[in-house]
Amino acid sequence: MALLAPGAAAVSGALAIFVKTPGRSALKTRLAAGTGTAYARQWYALAADAVASVAIQARADFGIAPYWAVAEAGAESAWAGLPTIAQGDGDLGTRMARVHSALVERHGFALLIGADAPQLTAPLIGEATRWLAAPGPTEPRLSLGPASDGGFWLFGSNTVVPLQAWTRVGYSQMDTASRFRDSLDGYGSWQTLLPLTDVDRAEDLKPVQRALALLAGPTAAQRTLAQWMHDTPAMPHRDPSQ
Repeated sequence: MALLAPGAAAVSGALAIFVKTPGRSALKTRLAAGTGTAYARQWYALAADAVASVAIQARADFGIAPYWAVAEAGAESAWAGLPTIAQGDGDLGTRMARVHSALVERHGFALLIGADAPQLTAPLIGEATRWLAAPGPTEPRLSLGPASDGGFWLFGSNTVVPLQAWTRVGYSQMDTASRFRDSLDGYGSWQTLLPLTDVDRAEDLKPVQRALALLAGPTAAQRTLAQWMHDTPAMPHRDPSQ
């Protein structure tokens, strides 16, 4: 299978949204442990739509090319509206390295995000885009959006990063962002973006809901998610066998 899906146009810079396909992979398992599987899956679907809507807005505003980065082979048809790129096999670091290097080689620089910080905005993506595009290929640059749990919600660079810099980091840890930055020390000049809360657990929902409510110009998909979260409060999950 070709890593890049046919029909993807080359422009200055790319943005990959890493997703797992409902029904094909377990997803948001830590969230589901607190809310139940049905809530977690619906939240994820709406959040992915919201993130994609912001990526499309960033494409219009800044000329960046958004992609779905799909975890499962053969699941590309489940993700509409954007070109797709396969994550391929391996651990998270290996998959991020593969997608990032492919998009840097094709577009000049690449940003990687997930689908679990739906309160992000096009201007935030624009900050990273301007930083990475400004020097062209002459100066290596990197951008990091830290998450409130110690991880990161965005990484981007205008240079291909060696595989070992990705794979020697432990992900989903309280110090992931700092360790990731240390791992990439010496590969370029850094930009740090505004911290965001991404949703991993049920307790992350309220901060994200508040952030969505405070957006000055939410997209239609962000409004849909915010309304759904208002109308569908997450109830503590109880094991029905007990």
